[in-house]
Amino acid sequence: MKRYRHYTKDKAIILSVFGSVIEQDKYLEFKKLIEDTFTDVDVFIAVSSRMVLKDLIKKGFDYKNLAQTMADVDMLGYKNIIVSSVNLFPACEHELLKKTIHGFSQFSFANIRLSNAILTKTKDTTLFFKELDDLVSKKNTANLYVIHGAPKLIFGGLASISYSAKYLEDKNENNYTCSLEGAFPYFAIKDELIRKMKKNGVKKVQIIPLLLVSGNHYIKDMVEIKEELSEHFKAKIVKTITEDDKFNLLQWKNTTDIIINNIKEEIIKLGH
Repeated sequence: MKRYRHYTKDKAIILSVFGSVIEQDKYLEFKKLIEDTFTDVDVFIAVSSRMVLKDLIKKGFDYKNLAQTMADVDMLGYKNIIVSSVNLFPACEHELLKKTIHGFSQFSFANIRLSNAILTKTKDTTLFFKELDDLVSKKNTANLYVIHGAPKLIFGGLASISYSAKYLEDKNENNYTCSLEGAFPYFAIKDELIRKMKKNGVKKVQIIPLLLVSGNHYIKDMVEIKEELSEHFKAKIVKTITEDDKFNLLQWKNTTDIIINNIKEEIIKLGH
């Protein structure tokens, strides 16, 4: 096939990230980690948030969405493309990746594979939250885990979100969960949360943002939640679990290990 003769390079990895206007450096550091792990593979970044993408371009950065990045990588002649879903839960952002890859595969001769989102497998998810909860929990302090959430109740990834919330609440009687914009959002259930915490004798509570980077949601939403809870309890945002001064999950080794293993799994499926 004449067209296939132009595919002269072996493998490329595209890290599909949501992106962040103020924390994009975290994703660049992560890209360097992936490059150091897969030294024989070229690594690219695609930004899925159109709002973030527009702001980054305005600031002079050269970023593209997944469809644009796949087109560039295809034009460069890569036979095998692995799209790494750098999304915590396999919800709406992950579903968009599936649709984008399916559409692109209709006319590209490259072999394109999509990795799982981070918290897709039951064992990975269980161990992830067991170790995180063991790491951040403190005596006589309640934990409020804040999940970003999915805006629609129709995606399969909601099972991962629901399981995560239930596991955390079952694991520790001092654990509470809510979302920012998904099921059981903080703004809608905050009165019930506060009432339940008071009934259980909570005096101190720490907020754990289940976010990959400490971007606008961390600066705005988490601070707002902390201030509201401070009217009733001694409240704070949990201290960092990484070298960064703000809590984030992308720099945590447990997170990056899952992503790396997901990429390795797709490479094996390629037969390489």
